[in-house]
Amino acid sequence: MHPFRWVPSDGGRHATADIRLAGAYAVGESITALCRRSVTVARGTELAWLWPTCAECNREAHVLVEAGVSQ
Repeated sequence: MHPFRWVPSDGGRHATADIRLAGAYAVGESITALCRRSVTVARGTELAWLWPTCAECNREAHVLVEAGVSQ
């Protein structure tokens, strides 16, 4: 399993390595994305998952995967 999760937030799809205690991040929760921005979690609707992917989060996620980092 990868050490990050994709989360709809601030009109885009961001990845985060923030630890979640159980289930999904709460709507309205502030998380730190892999792009190092603080973003607010949005509702994970079908349309939200079609939002544009943050290019910097995507690059950082690929670095983690290629390095073999896992949970």
